[in-house]
Amino acid sequence: MSITGFVGSIPELYDRHMGPVLFEPYARDLARRLPPEATRVLEIAAGTGRVTRQLLARLPATAELAVTDLNEPMLDEARRRIGNDSRATWRTADAQELPFGDAAFDAVVCAFGLMFVPDKARAMREMRRVLRPGGALLLATWDSLDNNPASRVLHELALATFPADPPAFMAIPFSMADPALHRELAGAAGFADATVETVELPGEAVSADDLATGFVRGNPLWNQLVERGVDAPAFQAQVAAALRARFGDRPCLSALSAHVLVARA
Repeated sequence: MSITGFVGSIPELYDRHMGPVLFEPYARDLARRLPPEATRVLEIAAGTGRVTRQLLARLPATAELAVTDLNEPMLDEARRRIGNDSRATWRTADAQELPFGDAAFDAVVCAFGLMFVPDKARAMREMRRVLRPGGALLLATWDSLDNNPASRVLHELALATFPADPPAFMAIPFSMADPALHRELAGAAGFADATVETVELPGEAVSADDLATGFVRGNPLWNQLVERGVDAPAFQAQVAAALRARFGDRPCLSALSAHVLVARA
């Protein structure tokens, strides 16, 4: 199984347990940055549609929103949750080879997806290619684990369980913590006026158990634990206990930090 394969029950658990805590705050932040003149919008790595819903709430009735993700099960979950909207079209697509013409969009939005792309420079060039001159890029990636303490708890427990060979998925989500990398990629791809803002927001989970369910079962980590012969439910309980001790329960409150790149084609 791919270390980034969001399949089976993962998409539903991902959206239900992690979506409101980790992704909804930044979905609202990115959507508010959408230029008012943008009516042809491409979303890359849409996942279960948290940003999609916020974009649709802001776009006019005549707008067009192309919603894409590499993982078809995640896109299916987004489509199921959003339902019919004539403005949205759905397409499985690789960010490294976008199936759209040159200058086709007024804005490109990508939230927490670029970290998973093998060739990030190529993906950025593709984003630039499909934007019209002057079009806007809105892109978010996670800051370091030190500035995302709830995720750091999960990371530390996984490393303690497998000190010599941690699950490969753990290294990916926080692999773009350096803001300078964003500016470098944007400049090399031909974007202008690139700015990177570190955005700190609160994360609020219903409970520590709820967040632990998302952390362990809402991504490929669960399958990697099972494949290694680990008692995955016991590991999940350990994560919940650590989150409860550190961040409280009902609600479970922790800080979030992400980098938001805004640039123009």
